[in-house]
Amino acid sequence: MDLKEAAQAWREDGFVILPGFIPHEELKPAAGELDLLFPSAEGFHDATDPRRERFLGDQFAGIDYFPFASTEISLLAVNHRILALAGMLLEDDGFQISGAEAWAKYAGASDYDQDLHRDYLGHTLLVPSTAPGFRQLEMFVYLADVPEEFGPAHLVPRRHTVDLPAVPDRYLRPGLESKSRFHDGSGSPHLYEAQVPAAGPAGTVVAFEIGTVHRGTAMTAPRGARYTMHVNFRPSGVHWGQRRGWAYSAVQEDWFKFVERATPRQLQAFGFPPPGHPYWTPETLAGMALRYPGLDLTPWRQPG
Repeated sequence: MDLKEAAQAWREDGFVILPGFIPHEELKPAAGELDLLFPSAEGFHDATDPRRERFLGDQFAGIDYFPFASTEISLLAVNHRILALAGMLLEDDGFQISGAEAWAKYAGASDYDQDLHRDYLGHTLLVPSTAPGFRQLEMFVYLADVPEEFGPAHLVPRRHTVDLPAVPDRYLRPGLESKSRFHDGSGSPHLYEAQVPAAGPAGTVVAFEIGTVHRGTAMTAPRGARYTMHVNFRPSGVHWGQRRGWAYSAVQEDWFKFVERATPRQLQAFGFPPPGHPYWTPETLAGMALRYPGLDLTPWRQPG
């Protein structure tokens, strides 16, 4: 599937599944540094890795936030293929990355079987829009193989959800109850029957809108371990689409390591002005040389 076909599927269904989108040779450096973030399957299940306890009892305990301890995994979040895909889907060359998380799950560590839901509450101050220029994008990037028994996402095509109101945003499985106005306790059989599994090999990218109904599924493989990255993007004009504030993270040593290896295009996705922008003056360039002594500022020194 080329990028234009992917964009068409994304617009029609609210998601597109791209198996092996990141080639092995581009994924390998990041996959080779997973141990900097997470225990291996053996280290977790044999209880030989002292980090094991962190992952027990809470399905979200396995999340690390950008910038990562692995610079290779940080760079993968803005891999050139991911940026090209985001630009095509959002129809916006000035889009920005609004969040990035690496996530490890281990069979038996927690209950990862989720209710169908939409993510928008944690990604915008408003509600989702399907109008061009206002769509927000999420991506799951598989850092290792995610077959069905490793708990991939299941997603519901838009034709089954187009008439759903913005609230509730979560559709509980049969037998579950909640008094929250954001929860639908009817069991929603028509939605659960329409789920499309997103299993795939390492390098697979699952791109979906913040209003797409989806869920994480249970890990059933004995001694299984699942490693993914969750990357979020917003169009340049969607200032209400928020996930993380990057200046808050920009004092971490891992941030400096990332910035000093990133390209101008990759940094632009985080809000750096592009080369030629009027922000770049002798004053700001001198300051950047002090803040990021390992960053080659040559591209930004060129006249606009």
